[in-house]
Amino acid sequence: MPGSMQTDCSDSPLARVNPLAKVVGIVSFGLATLLWPDFMLGLALIVVLFALSALAGILPGFSKVMLGFGLPVTAMLLLIQGCFSPRNTVVIADLGFARLGLEGSLYAAKIVVTLMVFLGGFYLTGKTTYMGRLVAALTQVGIPSKVGYLVLATLNVVPQMQRRVKVIEEAQHARGLETRGGFLSRARAFIPLLGPVVLSSLTDSQERGMTLETRGFGIKGVRRTSYLKAGWGVSDTLVTVFFLAFLVLVLAACLMDRAGLLRLAIQWGGRA
Repeated sequence: MPGSMQTDCSDSPLARVNPLAKVVGIVSFGLATLLWPDFMLGLALIVVLFALSALAGILPGFSKVMLGFGLPVTAMLLLIQGCFSPRNTVVIADLGFARLGLEGSLYAAKIVVTLMVFLGGFYLTGKTTYMGRLVAALTQVGIPSKVGYLVLATLNVVPQMQRRVKVIEEAQHARGLETRGGFLSRARAFIPLLGPVVLSSLTDSQERGMTLETRGFGIKGVRRTSYLKAGWGVSDTLVTVFFLAFLVLVLAACLMDRAGLLRLAIQWGGRA
């Protein structure tokens, strides 16, 4: 598959896990956080994701993404849900212009940790997985090759655009166009940069389509082979079973909580 993106940590233990097992992990962790009645499980899973990022050697980048997303979203949701949610009954702070409610704040925390678990899982998977290997794993389990190519092309859109923008920006800077400096200088350079980026992207898409067509990508009734193989080992089976068992246990615990047989949520004077 053309245009694959190399992983930043190909020698890490996470990089050796089958991509499909990682996808199962993302879904399991995300659904478990969503099902749990409060934000505590999600908070624990975020700590686990930070530990995994340290194991993979990408902790600085992971922390930057998680904090860069989590802090503003938390502030926004605390303002909206904490101050103006109709479910608020217990006031925990008087901000002057509004009162911060406990129930809305707990609900905002639940939303934030759920989003961050999904974000952290996808970031870890993207940084520890060679995208061509992911597509190979999808096609090996019976996913049509066109769907696999669509997944690969979608995942590569942002990295390709970033590389293209950088190349065009350096070329324009070499020709005397000011592309660095303050906000106004960058804003003035953005419009001349936009045209070449869009045109080169369209040209690249056309050339890629012609290349795939000449290589018989659309031929039906033939068995395709793949240059890459995504092997499935015993460790991948164990990892997948662990993720699925974790999700089943969380689901069972949540059902018992709904039935009144088990209390999961911490009582903060209210309930998330």
